[in-house]
Amino acid sequence: MLKLENVFYSAGGVDIINGISMEIDERFVAITGPNGSGKSTLAKLIAGIITPTSGKIFLDREDITNLSITDRANKGISFAFQQPVRFKGITVKDLISLASGKKLSIIEACQYLSEVGLCARDYINREVNGSLSGGELKRIEIAMINARGTKLSVFDEPEAGIDLWSFQNLIKVFEKMHEKNKGSILIISHQERILDIADKILVLKAGKIDKIGTKDEIMPSLLGVESGCRYVQEEK
Repeated sequence: MLKLENVFYSAGGVDIINGISMEIDERFVAITGPNGSGKSTLAKLIAGIITPTSGKIFLDREDITNLSITDRANKGISFAFQQPVRFKGITVKDLISLASGKKLSIIEACQYLSEVGLCARDYINREVNGSLSGGELKRIEIAMINARGTKLSVFDEPEAGIDLWSFQNLIKVFEKMHEKNKGSILIISHQERILDIADKILVLKAGKIDKIGTKDEIMPSLLGVESGCRYVQEEK
């Protein structure tokens, strides 16, 4: 279980996160809210990319507030960036094997790629560099997180850049990930179909939790335009 106690974060004299307290122990938890509300900053605080100005962060009752991103990864937290990182000189197969913590066979690595809608034959030996599009990198990153199999997986707008791949397939990946790992999946998103699978939804506004509850409690207020942020409703 992840727990935040009165977490604040300021940068350049600006308060970005303003006293957030919350617990995450559900299967799927979604964080949403207007642009600039602090969603990505909160995700980075959880992952250990940045450290709170004040407050505490716990994972399974252990204080991880001052642990680095590497230490938190070793404790069981995975993080998928909104803009995936490129790794020149490393192949896709090597990257997925590194993420899994063991040497994967080509068949095993290809399975992870296939699950995110990539033709494994075309990608398994490619370098993770500028030759890959943002959408391709996003899918490879999701495959890496799936291969890691951690107790908490954090995704910052996982749907970004994958327009040609259906949201339904993305949701299936998350569902299979939970079935395999039994951990919590925290997703930052504005997409209605992704929010609709959430067991809990947190709505941020000005660095604070504006609303929190089940999808049945929160979704009606999010459809259309809410607090200056349009939530995308797709055709059914």
